Amino acid sequence: MVCETGNVINLVWPPENKELYERIAENGALVTQFPFNSPGTKQSFPIRNRLVAGMTLGTVVVEANLTSGALITANFANEYGRQVFAVPGRIDSPRSKGCHDLIKKGAKLCEGAEDILSEFEYLFPPSNKPASPAETGTLPALELSENEQKVYDTLSEEQLSIDQVIRKSGLPASATSVALLSLEMKRIVRQLPGKLFVRNT
Repeated sequence: MVCETGNVINLVWPPENKELYERIAENGALVTQFPFNSPGTKQSFPIRNRLVAGMTLGTVVVEANLTSGALITANFANEYGRQVFAVPGRIDSPRSKGCHDLIKKGAKLCEGAEDILSEFEYLFPPSNKPASPAETGTLPALELSENEQKVYDTLSEEQLSIDQVIRKSGLPASATSVALLSLEMKRIVRQLPGKLFVRNT
């Protein structure tokens, strides 16, 4: 998958991040220490992860086995003094073992958006907080990415497991997990015990 910016063609990996890549290119900055057109390699991903960890206030690991690259990012974040969050999963799932190991080592257990937002309340002093719906009487309009919309459309008041959401949305597991977390942070999706998800009515 490639994405054109001016006269330069940049490789985008994973391909489902093309839309995000284009949005960042239009409104922010793309940072890389590799020449454009450099393909991803086994050696370059940990280097990229180091930059990601250093540019953020915190790192959330949603799913990871014990050899996952996400753990490399989490370790860099920890070294840089950033907050590390980990979402717990089923104890018999290999994809949960990395998260559980992070929690054992001191990562903050993350069960929903509130666990992340509460850690960074100092960034939102009362004078800078937007007026709440209770104060304005209207709900702000929400903009959803393509993946967020697909995941949201699969949900209703009926409880769905993350595996059911993955199947119904047709998205990869990683993209589904990221979209669900984002929808939780926007408070339009709620996670129930047992990793079940519903629309937040």
